[in-house]
Amino acid sequence: MNFVRRKVFISHFREDRKEVDAFIQGFESVFIPRVLGANDNDEFIKSTNPEYVMQRIREKYLEDSSVTIVLLGSCTHSRRYVDWEIKSSLQQGQYSPNGLMGIVLPSQNNIAHLPDRLKANWSKDHKGCYARYWSYPSSQQQLWEWIEDANQARKTRAHLIDNSLAMMGYNSKCSICSVTH
Repeated sequence: MNFVRRKVFISHFREDRKEVDAFIQGFESVFIPRVLGANDNDEFIKSTNPEYVMQRIREKYLEDSSVTIVLLGSCTHSRRYVDWEIKSSLQQGQYSPNGLMGIVLPSQNNIAHLPDRLKANWSKDHKGCYARYWSYPSSQQQLWEWIEDANQARKTRAHLIDNSLAMMGYNSKCSICSVTH
């Protein structure tokens, strides 16, 4: 199949790296990955200033991407960098927002633990919401359709973006394992 391969920013928790790598390798014919921390050569953004980190994420990883996929592991929801990446993805004004979607990693047995900012942009019936989340894709075609939906949301659902939550200052306590990573 020939897909229009969109540049996609992958947001994830580093503890899920094996599953993140498998996702990227398994679906690399569907999208062009833009990933912070997916390989050992990445230049990490070393700062505790969230505005600076968001600016660098936007400049280096999001600027030429159109969709952000949040890979949802058990502790992803508690990570401040994931929150900052989602917030940066949803910014409007100087930039067009990225389409936003979540994908539940296989280790989660189809149980999603959504980061608050993703949850604020999602609804169960998919009506009146900007973002979507899905179980792990069963085919390249299925993932491509989801990416296209998220990309289309930039034009048709951008007015539904809710980016008003306060930014996480620190990682929060994970509601699943009760640990602050």
